[in-house]
This record gives sequence, structure tokens and C-alpha cells, in this order.
Amino acid sequence: MQSKLSDIELIEQTLAGNQFAYADLVKRHQRFVFTLAMRFAKGREDAEEIAQDCFVKAYRSLASFQGQSKFSTWLYSIVYTTAMTFLRKKRVDTDSIDDEGTFVQVESHESAYDTNNVENKSRSYYLNQAIEQLLPDDATIITLFYKGEQSLEEIAQTMGIETNTVKVKLFRARQRLKEKLERNLKHEVKELI
Repeated sequence: MQSKLSDIELIEQTLAGNQFAYADLVKRHQRFVFTLAMRFAKGREDAEEIAQDCFVKAYRSLASFQGQSKFSTWLYSIVYTTAMTFLRKKRVDTDSIDDEGTFVQVESHESAYDTNNVENKSRSYYLNQAIEQLLPDDATIITLFYKGEQSLEEIAQTMGIETNTVKVKLFRARQRLKEKLERNLKHEVKELI
């Protein structure tokens, strides 16, 4: 069964002419690619277009994948560059957010299992809402680090920047995320009272 094969084995089969193997790679990574695309596009149609373009580009460039990094890292770098090109074409205006704030540690996946289902959905909703309000680079770094569980080195590879730059950007993105959460939740608390 294809789904039990590793990404590398699926790539080898795809390069040997098995189109179903590439379909399995797409199924394996499509959800996260779409999530990353949504961080940039903000609209479902644009995100779908970005995701589709990414998989087409990845297919065409599959022979150039050398296996020096994980396939997901290579694929997410394609998502990043495709999304940035898309944004330049769309000329999306974004407002800059100041770098002031305090450090926040986003909850780990393990602690999420300790709370009840309703509370999880609520937290996830507010967290995703706050992430959507971030600049694309900030949203990407947060998404890759926490949802994609990529290391700082993998994120640096994906975004084409230095590891130390990723550390700084991640720190600042956490600060901005905290500000967004505090601002959003303050309004929610007022509504409840």
C-alpha cells in the first residue's frame, strides 16, 4: 500500500513513472500546504490556487530534489516562494506592526490533550484568528514551527534565511501573536460580561 511508503520511496516511484505515487505525496502534504497558503492569501480561492501551483512546481522539479533535507522542508520552501510571488503579483497591502511586546510561549500539543474538546476548539479558533491577522512572514514562521513541527534550521532552509534570523523572527512573531490574542480576547471577554 502506497501510504505506508516514505516520502523518498514515493518520490522514487514517481520518477519511475508511477503517477499514483505522486498522488499519495500530494494527499500526505496537501492539508499543510493549504494551511500555509491560507496564511499568505487569506482567501480560500487564492490559497487553493497557490497550493495547486506548488504541487505542479514540485512535480516538475521533483528530479532536482536531492534529499539533503526532508521532502516537506523542500515542498514548504516552494510554498513560501510561490506565495511570495503571488503576493507580489496581487500587490497585497499589509500594515506593519511594531516590534514592541513581551515574549509568549504558545501552548504545546501535549497540553491541548488535557483540556476538554470544546475548550480546544475555542482555543484553536482564537489562535487561528490571531495568526490570520499577522503579516505573512510571521504567520509562516509560527505555522511552520508549531503546526509543521519544523526545526529552526528547517525553517531557515524553507525561507532561505539564516537560522539566527529565524530565531529573531520567531521571537518577534510570538510577541505579535500575543498582542493579537490579547486584543481579540479582550473584546470577547467584554461581550461575555
